[in-house]
Amino acid sequence: MSLRVRDLSLGFSAPDGLWRRRETWLVQGLNLDVAAGRITALIGASGAGKSLLAHAILGALPGNALQTGRIAVQGRTVFLPQQGGWLDPTARIGDQIAWAARRKACPAQVADRLALLDLGSAVAALYPHQLSGGMARRVLMVMALIGPPALLVADEPTAGLDPASSALLLATLRAYAAEGGAVLLITHDLIAALPIADEVAMLADGRLHPACPAQAFAGDGAVLPAAARRQWQALPQNGFTDA
Repeated sequence: MSLRVRDLSLGFSAPDGLWRRRETWLVQGLNLDVAAGRITALIGASGAGKSLLAHAILGALPGNALQTGRIAVQGRTVFLPQQGGWLDPTARIGDQIAWAARRKACPAQVADRLALLDLGSAVAALYPHQLSGGMARRVLMVMALIGPPALLVADEPTAGLDPASSALLLATLRAYAAEGGAVLLITHDLIAALPIADEVAMLADGRLHPACPAQAFAGDGAVLPAAARRQWQALPQNGFTDA
């Protein structure tokens, strides 16, 4: 198991008057497994706590964060962000890829790595501000897969992308999993995630509902648990029935 989360609660502490502090818990009692060779899609509305969970897995919570429970990760974990702003604005793309490879004791192979995400070798000479949003996202994917890691945490990797770029990134995640990698795909877009996901877990009202097989999201969703079925039936493609 590449990732195992048990009874995890996350929140924040803030000043409450002169001497007191107030604790606010945003998610509670989370249990989640992500296995090697599989993609687990974590679905939830904006503000549900999906990115907060990602930062907890990465050990990157802010100083006022509260955390109880256990997170166990086996192997190296890499974060795939949704914003191209994670790229160094002062360095050419080829240099940034080479630096990432050097940190992981891998050969640079910049042109070959760019080609894996359908990017021409000329991209290596560009700066981040010269890339489109889709190109920047693909460069981040190139850098994330160097190694490769045992666990890839992808936070809304297709948000705002055109269909072609979105399809390429999702296909790359599926190929990475097919080679033994584990993927936690954090997204609000259930329909986009279903073709590549093995299972789907839903985060709502501060709770993580048990994961369901991706293939169970079909027809009227009769085999799904109640919370997942309501989410599925409320989609526009299913007539907003919310039965």
